[in-house]
Amino acid sequence: MSGRIIVHSLAQARAAIGAAAALGVPVSLQSAPGAGAYAGAPWWQALIEAAAAEHPGTAISSILDCGEDAGAALAALRLGLRHLRFTGAAAARQRLDGIAAALAARIEDETSDATFDLLDQRDPAAACRAFLAGS
Repeated sequence: MSGRIIVHSLAQARAAIGAAAALGVPVSLQSAPGAGAYAGAPWWQALIEAAAAEHPGTAISSILDCGEDAGAALAALRLGLRHLRFTGAAAARQRLDGIAAALAARIEDETSDATFDLLDQRDPAAACRAFLAGS
């Protein structure tokens, strides 16, 4: 199944990547809406690196959602993150797109893939297995 799993914590990221590893499928993790602004790019980078380290053979992509905060998006690009979500002003988006292009990064304004949010899931691992298996 193609899609993204929205994670809010390291435990949820571990559950998503563990489920992908068990199923032998790639996984795409997205932060909560606006997390780039309130938690920051260093938090997201550390979370992804820590969770990914447990399953080195699993294909993982990640998207930091910066909401409308152009400063958060710029900070994420400077840190080396290469896939962001930004929903702010068009003028700021245009400038960010230019910077992203120079860095071989990608900025999107909408989520194109199906997303599954782990926010209220009591058993994130089981929920991720079901989502990634397509059931």
